[in-house]
Amino acid sequence: MSGHTDNHIVINAPMDLVWDMTNDIESWPQLFTEYSEATVLERREGAIRFRLALHPDENGIVWSWISDRMPDKDTRTVRSLRVETGPFKYMFLYWEYLPVDGGVRMRWVQDFEMKPQAPIDDVGMTARLNTNSAAQLAIIRDKIEAAAASLATR
Repeated sequence: MSGHTDNHIVINAPMDLVWDMTNDIESWPQLFTEYSEATVLERREGAIRFRLALHPDENGIVWSWISDRMPDKDTRTVRSLRVETGPFKYMFLYWEYLPVDGGVRMRWVQDFEMKPQAPIDDVGMTARLNTNSAAQLAIIRDKIEAAAASLATR
């Protein structure tokens, strides 16, 4: 069995602003509410290796992991995978940016499988990721649209 999520949102902002803000990994703690830390570890041809850390959970545990991110500005797509998988057997992510009426449709697709010993199964993690992705996408939309409005008044 495996998990799959596919979420999107339309952001009323210029494509370059959406692309730049969502691919500036160092600023993710200001863009996402779930991350306490985002540290780029290495940049190499077409790929960025980085560590993300969440805010402490209800038990005070800070979950973190390392991922590789491969942005392709020409196709406005990003592929990413967790290198340190934690409770996941694997985790692959795909981001897609499409111009649409009203702005940019930003889409996140996540494909994964939980390890047998993980505290949650594929179905439970799918539900958790779908809930969290919708919330984070709305927050990101609001922050990027605010930045676009601020730039427009300059």
